[in-house]
Amino acid sequence: MRAPLPIDEALPRIKSALAADTRLVLAAPPGAGKTTQVPLALLDEDWLDGRRIIMLEPRRIAARMAAERMAAALGERTGETIGLATRVDRRVSAKTRIEVVTDGLFTRRILNEPDLPDTGAVLFDEFHERSLAADLGLALA
Repeated sequence: MRAPLPIDEALPRIKSALAADTRLVLAAPPGAGKTTQVPLALLDEDWLDGRRIIMLEPRRIAARMAAERMAAALGERTGETIGLATRVDRRVSAKTRIEVVTDGLFTRRILNEPDLPDTGAVLFDEFHERSLAADLGLALA
Protein backbone atom coordinates (compact mmCIF):
# COMPACT_ATOMS: atom_id res chain seq x y z
CA MET A 1 0.00 0.00 0.00
CA ARG A 2 1.45 3.34 -1.01
CA ALA A 3 1.37 6.49 1.09
CA PRO A 4 -1.29 9.04 0.14
CA LEU A 5 -0.14 11.76 -2.24
CA PRO A 6 -1.44 15.33 -2.56
CA ILE A 7 -2.93 14.59 -6.01
CA ASP A 8 -5.18 11.85 -4.61
CA GLU A 9 -7.86 14.25 -3.40
CA ALA A 10 -7.96 15.94 -6.83
CA LEU A 11 -8.30 12.72 -8.87
CA PRO A 12 -12.13 12.65 -8.86
CA ARG A 13 -12.22 16.27 -10.11
CA ILE A 14 -9.59 15.48 -12.77
CA LYS A 15 -11.59 12.49 -14.01
CA SER A 16 -14.81 14.51 -14.07
CA ALA A 17 -13.18 17.40 -15.92
CA LEU A 18 -11.73 15.09 -18.58
CA ALA A 19 -15.04 13.29 -19.03
CA ALA A 20 -16.67 16.67 -19.76
CA ASP A 21 -13.92 18.26 -21.89
CA THR A 22 -10.92 16.99 -23.80
CA ARG A 23 -8.42 19.47 -22.37
CA LEU A 24 -7.12 20.02 -18.88
CA VAL A 25 -4.13 21.88 -17.48
CA LEU A 26 -2.94 20.49 -14.17
CA ALA A 27 -0.42 22.30 -11.99
CA ALA A 28 0.78 20.89 -8.68
CA PRO A 29 4.05 20.95 -6.75
CA PRO A 30 6.80 18.40 -7.41
CA GLY A 31 6.13 15.08 -5.70
CA ALA A 32 2.35 15.54 -5.74
CA GLY A 33 1.82 12.45 -7.91
CA LYS A 34 0.99 14.06 -11.26
CA THR A 35 3.36 11.85 -13.27
CA THR A 36 2.48 8.47 -11.81
CA GLN A 37 -0.97 8.70 -10.25
CA VAL A 38 -2.96 10.63 -12.85
CA PRO A 39 -2.30 8.25 -15.78
CA LEU A 40 -3.00 5.21 -13.61
CA ALA A 41 -6.23 6.77 -12.32
CA LEU A 42 -7.43 7.37 -15.89
CA LEU A 43 -6.93 3.78 -17.09
CA ASP A 44 -10.49 2.62 -16.46
CA GLU A 45 -12.33 5.75 -17.55
CA ASP A 46 -15.24 5.06 -19.91
CA TRP A 47 -14.28 7.85 -22.31
CA LEU A 48 -10.99 6.08 -23.07
CA ASP A 49 -13.04 3.24 -24.56
CA GLY A 50 -10.10 0.82 -24.22
CA ARG A 51 -7.72 3.11 -26.10
CA ARG A 52 -4.17 3.92 -24.98
CA ILE A 53 -2.88 6.85 -23.03
CA ILE A 54 0.32 8.37 -24.41
CA MET A 55 2.34 10.31 -21.86
CA LEU A 56 5.14 12.60 -23.04
CA GLU A 57 8.28 13.14 -21.03
CA PRO A 58 10.98 15.63 -22.07
CA ARG A 59 13.94 13.28 -21.50
CA ARG A 60 14.69 9.57 -21.89
CA ILE A 61 15.67 9.17 -18.24
CA ALA A 62 12.44 10.81 -17.07
CA ALA A 63 10.43 8.60 -19.44
CA ARG A 64 12.12 5.43 -18.21
CA MET A 65 11.73 6.37 -14.54
CA ALA A 66 8.04 7.27 -14.94
CA ALA A 67 7.31 4.02 -16.79
CA GLU A 68 9.18 1.94 -14.22
CA ARG A 69 7.42 3.63 -11.27
CA MET A 70 3.96 3.12 -12.77
CA ALA A 71 4.70 -0.49 -13.73
CA ALA A 72 6.00 -1.20 -10.22
CA ALA A 73 2.82 0.32 -8.74
CA LEU A 74 0.87 -2.28 -10.72
CA GLY A 75 3.25 -5.08 -9.71
CA GLU A 76 4.42 -5.49 -13.30
CA ARG A 77 7.47 -4.94 -15.45
CA THR A 78 7.72 -2.18 -18.02
CA GLY A 79 6.32 -3.39 -21.32
CA GLU A 80 3.13 -4.86 -19.93
CA THR A 81 0.32 -2.42 -18.99
CA ILE A 82 2.86 0.40 -18.88
CA GLY A 83 5.03 0.71 -21.97
CA LEU A 84 8.09 2.78 -22.79
CA ALA A 85 9.21 4.12 -26.15
CA THR A 86 12.31 6.24 -26.66
CA ARG A 87 14.79 6.51 -29.47
CA VAL A 88 16.97 3.81 -27.89
CA ASP A 89 14.49 1.69 -25.92
CA ARG A 90 11.10 0.24 -26.85
CA ARG A 91 9.17 -1.92 -24.40
CA VAL A 92 5.57 -2.04 -25.58
CA SER A 93 3.19 -4.96 -26.02
CA ALA A 94 -0.37 -5.60 -27.14
CA LYS A 95 -1.29 -5.36 -23.43
CA THR A 96 0.14 -1.81 -23.10
CA ARG A 97 -2.44 0.80 -22.04
CA ILE A 98 -0.14 3.65 -21.02
CA GLU A 99 2.83 4.36 -23.26
CA VAL A 100 5.46 6.75 -21.93
CA VAL A 101 7.36 8.40 -24.79
CA THR A 102 9.85 11.22 -25.26
CA ASP A 103 8.49 14.38 -26.83
CA GLY A 104 10.71 13.96 -29.90
CA LEU A 105 9.38 10.46 -30.54
CA PHE A 106 5.82 11.70 -30.13
CA THR A 107 6.39 14.45 -32.69
CA ARG A 108 7.65 11.93 -35.23
CA ARG A 109 4.73 9.62 -34.47
CA ILE A 110 2.04 12.27 -34.85
CA LEU A 111 3.57 13.50 -38.10
CA ASN A 112 3.35 9.94 -39.46
CA GLU A 113 -0.09 9.16 -37.94
CA PRO A 114 -1.93 12.45 -37.34
CA ASP A 115 -5.10 10.74 -36.12
CA LEU A 116 -3.19 8.68 -33.50
CA PRO A 117 -5.24 5.51 -33.94
CA ASP A 118 -6.01 3.63 -30.71
CA THR A 119 -5.04 6.66 -28.59
CA GLY A 120 -7.62 8.05 -26.18
CA ALA A 121 -5.51 10.64 -24.35
CA VAL A 122 -2.20 12.44 -24.69
CA LEU A 123 -0.65 13.72 -21.46
CA PHE A 124 2.16 16.28 -21.59
CA ASP A 125 4.19 15.85 -18.40
CA GLU A 126 6.77 18.42 -17.31
CA PHE A 127 5.48 20.78 -19.99
CA HIS A 128 7.15 23.73 -18.27
CA GLU A 129 10.40 22.30 -19.67
CA ARG A 130 9.64 23.86 -23.03
CA SER A 131 11.16 22.48 -26.21
CA LEU A 132 10.46 22.72 -29.91
CA ALA A 133 9.43 19.04 -29.99
CA ALA A 134 6.98 19.44 -27.10
CA ASP A 135 5.50 22.65 -28.52
CA LEU A 136 5.11 21.05 -31.95
CA GLY A 137 3.59 17.93 -30.38
CA LEU A 138 1.06 20.07 -28.51
CA ALA A 139 0.18 22.02 -31.65
CA LEU A 140 -0.39 18.80 -33.62
CA ALA A 141 -2.18 16.80 -30.90
